[in-house]
Amino acid sequence: MRPFILDPLCRALNVLPGVGPRNLKRLEKLTGGEKILDLLWHLPIDVIDRRSTPKIAEAQIGQIATFIVTVQKHFRPVKRGMPYRVWCTDETGSLNLVFFNARPDWLMTQFPEGAEKVVSGKIEQFNDSFQMVHPDAIGNIDELDKIAIYEPLYPLTDGLTNKGVNKMMRAALEIIPDLPEWHDGGIIKREAWPQWAKAVNSLHHPETSQAVMPEYPARRRLAYDELLANQLALAMVRQAQTRKKGRALTIDHDLRMRFFDALPFELTGAQKTSLADIDADMSAPMRMLRLLQGDVGSGKTVVAAATLLNAVSNHLQGAIMAPTEILARQHEETFKAWLDPLGISYVCITGRDKGKKRAELLRQIASGEAQIIIGTHAIFQDTIEFHNLGAVVIDEQHRFGVHQRLKLSDKGKGVDILVMTATPIPRTLTLTAYGDMEVSKLDENPPGRKPVDTRLISNDHLHNVIDGIKREVEKGTQIYWVCPLVEESELIDLAAAEDRHQLLQNYFGDKVGLVHGRMKAEEKDAVMQRFIAKDISILVATTVIEVGVNVPNATIIVIEHAERFGLSQLHQLRGRVGRGAAQSFCFLIYQGPLSETAKERLGVMRASEDGFVIAEKDLELRGAGDVLGTKQSGLPKFRLANLEDHKDLLEMARDEAKLILQKDPKLESERGQNLKILLYLFERERAISFLRSG
Repeated sequence: MRPFILDPLCRALNVLPGVGPRNLKRLEKLTGGEKILDLLWHLPIDVIDRRSTPKIAEAQIGQIATFIVTVQKHFRPVKRGMPYRVWCTDETGSLNLVFFNARPDWLMTQFPEGAEKVVSGKIEQFNDSFQMVHPDAIGNIDELDKIAIYEPLYPLTDGLTNKGVNKMMRAALEIIPDLPEWHDGGIIKREAWPQWAKAVNSLHHPETSQAVMPEYPARRRLAYDELLANQLALAMVRQAQTRKKGRALTIDHDLRMRFFDALPFELTGAQKTSLADIDADMSAPMRMLRLLQGDVGSGKTVVAAATLLNAVSNHLQGAIMAPTEILARQHEETFKAWLDPLGISYVCITGRDKGKKRAELLRQIASGEAQIIIGTHAIFQDTIEFHNLGAVVIDEQHRFGVHQRLKLSDKGKGVDILVMTATPIPRTLTLTAYGDMEVSKLDENPPGRKPVDTRLISNDHLHNVIDGIKREVEKGTQIYWVCPLVEESELIDLAAAEDRHQLLQNYFGDKVGLVHGRMKAEEKDAVMQRFIAKDISILVATTVIEVGVNVPNATIIVIEHAERFGLSQLHQLRGRVGRGAAQSFCFLIYQGPLSETAKERLGVMRASEDGFVIAEKDLELRGAGDVLGTKQSGLPKFRLANLEDHKDLLEMARDEAKLILQKDPKLESERGQNLKILLYLFERERAISFLRSG
């Protein structure tokens, strides 16, 4: 149950004054939630300084100032479209308050003649007199202290004004409770952080222009609260997972050596190190939960196969799940060459297998006849029964959140899980999205691979690229041609791809194929298979070219409008080539003039092939939300923390979460109880259920 102390924060927004049905909808859209807490997490982006209270004669044109004035006279508009003026004075001069389309009765109530009023806004000059058009704030003399302040400026949506949001925010701040402190006193003292309620108040009642900046103590404290809730929740999930009994497997070194001896290449140092990590996990009595990050072409599939062989040698089944049918079939081809000589049986099952064929595959999986199961997410549907599942590899499934990963492990007892991604993820994002997992990295490429020669070419020289490609096609070279990303619009992307396909067909005839996101899976696979079989020389594609698709004979990739892509995406696309022994090329076609960011991005692509360096740079240039894609379900959305500005706090939070659970694994101490409030505050209460179930 949610702690009672949080009840005021969880009340609906419509309990606040001024929030009727229409404003409620707008507020929910603005804050992304329905509770008072969601409004409090809506942070100001700037401040307006209203502290200047000069006399009228001292006013400066263009300045925002607050005046105490006496209302002298109302001048109604003489004809439609003219403004309404309220003439005011102080002892030094006069000021006209100007209103367009205003209600006279409202203005008479607000500004009775002879009354003293406080007005705040921007000073303008009209003819020879000062005026203020639609004052930002109006009040009585006793409200001067509330008006002559640093006023927070909020992001808004249609129908909401900054004045209205400020009023609602003030009402929300009046009901926030004093929450008990969940941080260690040493951290509070060292960082000079205020108490929670004071921190929230100072964010929305800024006393300096710096108070809305990410490095301001109150903001850093609240960002740390959010990051600690995230890291503590992930640590609790991990604690619950590792507490669940796994199986202590015996590593069959004889089978491993027979497997390695049959490979036509030597393993890299990084592959050997990662396998040592995996072996240690699998031979321990706890379950493995490990992330294997490998750069493009670093050899993750071999590590996956060796992991599954650990299960097979202990009379258990292993399963590998790929995100698409074509990758599942590619794994089947690769595994065939490796597993047939070892006498190990395997099946590949995808959503397309129907009827008798599917029934036979299900029988082999349920009976244990199939030792290794390859497939898409179809292998984790309820209809599939495993005989005795021991290990699961999830390939390229970086769109999987924590809870989906946990669901997979329910297909067997104490199943070891290895999650693999070819998208190098910056350390900060690894901690927030995969903090419940141990991490291994493949940061070496197999020997013999040549770096991809990356060149920047202006769109004006596209005809030269096509001429060069003609010569290459005659030599038997295969080419990817990636069409531009146009404002995330699938239809416009498709039109661009179809136009380019048409143009290239004029030069190369039926040697050109096309794949795009609106094709059915079977059609896409058929074109890809023709490319793999070398029936097609040039494959025109939108960005749907599958990560991991392996065509060693393709040595050229042309990426049009490269300036529109993110760094990580360019790096992934470039990884489609450079997979064989021949020299490969990546032509980044750009349309000038380039923005500074685009120049920097393309410069990084030309200078580096290290996916981990590129990922960190991408985070710096684009921000966390876009690096893995905004729909990335594994990546939590932060309201108060900014991963670029609060990177140091994330590292601190991770260490602190570990320490907390070492000292108080069930959060039973007084501080532990306070930390449960923190988890509820940031909607991480699901983690608390792991304390009970564990």
